[in-house]
Amino acid sequence: MRVVYRGLAVAAAVAAVVAVAVVVVLPPEPDEVAAGPVTAPPAAPSSSGSAPSSAPAATPSSAPAATPAAASTSAPRETPSPGASLAPGYTAMEALYADPRVPRLTRGVKRMPLRSPGKRFVKDTRTGLAVPKLPRPWKVYRAAPFTTRQALPKRRGASPRGMFVTCPLPIMEQKSPRDTALLAARWTLNHHPKGSRITWIASQPVKRGWLLVYRVAYGKRSSRAAVVVMDGGTSKPGLAFVTVPDSQRKQWRDIGRVASGVRVLG
Repeated sequence: MRVVYRGLAVAAAVAAVVAVAVVVVLPPEPDEVAAGPVTAPPAAPSSSGSAPSSAPAATPSSAPAATPAAASTSAPRETPSPGASLAPGYTAMEALYADPRVPRLTRGVKRMPLRSPGKRFVKDTRTGLAVPKLPRPWKVYRAAPFTTRQALPKRRGASPRGMFVTCPLPIMEQKSPRDTALLAARWTLNHHPKGSRITWIASQPVKRGWLLVYRVAYGKRSSRAAVVVMDGGTSKPGLAFVTVPDSQRKQWRDIGRVASGVRVLG
C-alpha cells in the first residue's frame, strides 16, 4: 500500500508540474499581443522612395551612402534674392540677372561722347587712379569708408545729395570689365534710397576698364549716376562712382566730367 500511495503522490506532483507548464506556454490575450513588440519587416523602398519609420537603420554594409554628386543634383537650387548674398550654386552674374532692379544691358544702349579731361585731379594711391577734382560747389570731405570722397552741400528738405567717391572694387571681379561694371552698378544701389531701379543711359569701354552711365529712379524722384571700373595696377581694380539727385540737377553735367576724367595714376 505504501508503494501505491507513493506512486499516487508522484503522479499528482507530475500532474501539477504539467499544469504549470501549460499555463506558461499558453499564448496571452489578443490585447497583450497588440501591445507587445512587433518584428519589423525587411527594409524595402516604398513607392515614394522613403523607408518605413519602423524599419531599422541600414548598416554601411547593407546600403551605400549617397554620393555628394547625387545629393547636389536632387536638391533644387534656391532663387537668388536682390541685395542678398549669393544663393548656393548661383554665380554672381546669375544673381545679377535675377535682380528686377537691374535691367539687361542690350546693344540698344549707346555710347556717350567724352570731353577732354580737366587739369585738376585727386590722386588715390590705393586704387592707382587719378580722378577729376570737381569745381564748386563740390567739396572734398573725409573719405572713410571710401578712399576719396567729394560731395555737394546738403539741400534743405532733400536728403540725397551728390557724391563722388573712389575705392578698391567692392564686389567680385568678373572675366570681362563690362560684367564687373554691371555688378558695381548694382552695388551702388546700396547708396540710393530704398526701392531704387536702374535705367541704362550709356555703356562703353574705356582705357583698361568700362564705363556705365544710368538713371536711378525711386518713387517720384531720381538721380543720375555713373561707374567707372578701371585697372590701376593694384591688387584689385579701382571703382569711381558718382551720383547726383534731381534736386541738384544743375550738377548733372559733372557726371560727364567724371566719365571723361578717370585715368590710371602715373
